Amino acid sequence: MIKEVICTGTTIDEARSKAIEELNAPEDADVNTEVIELPVKKLLGLFGGSPAKVRAYYEYEECPIQETLDYVAMIVRGMGLEGAEIRYEQTDGGYLLSIDGIDPARHGVIIGRRGETLDAIQYLASLVLNKTSEKYMRVSVNIGDYREKREVTLKNLAVRSAKKAVRTGRKVILEPMNPYERRIIHNAVQEVEGASSHSVGENMDRRVVITSDTPRRQAPKKGNGENRGRRPRRNEHGGRPQHNGGNRPHINDADIPDELIQSFTAQAEESAAAVELPAQEERPPRSDAPETGNLYGMISPKSEEE
Repeated sequence: MIKEVICTGTTIDEARSKAIEELNAPEDADVNTEVIELPVKKLLGLFGGSPAKVRAYYEYEECPIQETLDYVAMIVRGMGLEGAEIRYEQTDGGYLLSIDGIDPARHGVIIGRRGETLDAIQYLASLVLNKTSEKYMRVSVNIGDYREKREVTLKNLAVRSAKKAVRTGRKVILEPMNPYERRIIHNAVQEVEGASSHSVGENMDRRVVITSDTPRRQAPKKGNGENRGRRPRRNEHGGRPQHNGGNRPHINDADIPDELIQSFTAQAEESAAAVELPAQEERPPRSDAPETGNLYGMISPKSEEE
């Protein structure tokens, strides 16, 4: 970039001195001067004539962050916070802006709820910086030590959530975060063995999902649905299967000799015939007719005479 000033004077030296003074170039700047017009004397000392015109200039490298610094300072002043100083530090692929000179008791005005106001200022600063830049440059805005504390909180959250995902086999979905905070979460999850993370959603609703590399085990179902509602099978002789407990041999009806079965049957018939049942007393048949006299409360039919 070139910064220049054009001044006039009665003589060339006077014009040059005025231009250099008004240019206010840094001490290490290489200032050049150029005579644009020579002075012309007045005719007969009364008419015409023109002063000398000199151009003073120097080349410099424009600071791409200066406009962004001025813009952030304007926002802070607009919030009613005077005396703020915006400092910057160049990082890999971007800049880190620090807001200084503000009473710590009023830092919350700039930070906002969960850093939402500070993130909004950071977003606007990124738009200003990258509006004319060919290569995207990342901007981070900080006040006090808020970003450092927030980074520690996010790392602890990421480790706890990753361990929970590995232990339970269930995915853990975090709240929406900006790209800077999501990057912190992803880096912290990589340090937990068996856990991985990815982002879902769009724009302001984009969030991190932490999952386990080991699939969740399904609990076995109680009973078998294939045999539900069916009757137990029967053996070849039509009977239900007998459970053989211990080492007792299983006895089938076909293994018993016919002579032994006939002997058992005859003994059972003789035992049944030998049993005598006690004789029952004969009771007279019941009758609704009274034995003697009229019973109290007996209802008799009325005669026709009555």
